[in-house]
Amino acid sequence: MMPFQLDTFGPLGEQLQRAFEEHGKIVAFDRKGHPFDYDDALHYFYIFLSGKVKIFQMTLTSTKEQTIYLMSRGDMFDTVSLLDGKEHDVMVEILEEGSALRIPIGKAREWMYDYPVFGEIILKYVAQQLRQVEELATDLTLLDTQDRLLKLIVQNMERKDAQGHGILDGLSHTELGNLIGTVRHVVDRHMKKLKEEGILEDVRKKILLKDYEKLRDRIRELI
Repeated sequence: MMPFQLDTFGPLGEQLQRAFEEHGKIVAFDRKGHPFDYDDALHYFYIFLSGKVKIFQMTLTSTKEQTIYLMSRGDMFDTVSLLDGKEHDVMVEILEEGSALRIPIGKAREWMYDYPVFGEIILKYVAQQLRQVEELATDLTLLDTQDRLLKLIVQNMERKDAQGHGILDGLSHTELGNLIGTVRHVVDRHMKKLKEEGILEDVRKKILLKDYEKLRDRIRELI
């Protein structure tokens, strides 16, 4: 395996770097197939290097979806099975082909104790996921769909500023709706209004901000 480098982990210690190279394997995934089913997650832990993956739940009777996480470079799957050793019943869909570092899950657990830097990164990442799910539950309860969409767009812009890439580019209005607990035609209506207000443009599944300050002002009204 080629030397593993990822911004999330910063400069790895020499021993941990060797452990990644010895036991890790880079695997590719696309819309036709992926290795992220719940049974596989009991045996392997993944760190995404590229691509975009949706983790979601869906009711089989109404086919209503709720996206829990959108994963891309630097994200990890599945931290739940990593920590409790049990099946994690979630659905996975590949939105954009990419690759991931696959590690035997037993090794990942060992490294959390043997290499404190690795254990600290895992725990901080889990805390980030907990905050994200808590915020999602709060927003679904307290904010209307327009405010949830505004907040999602601002968070995406902040991620672009911090990491150099956002997570929403290439997503359809249906997928945006799945992120905020609504349906496509509602997102269509809100996006049309934001365009009319001169806040943004939505061109070829890419959100382009025209008036960032106006958008921030709208968000401040929610606080």
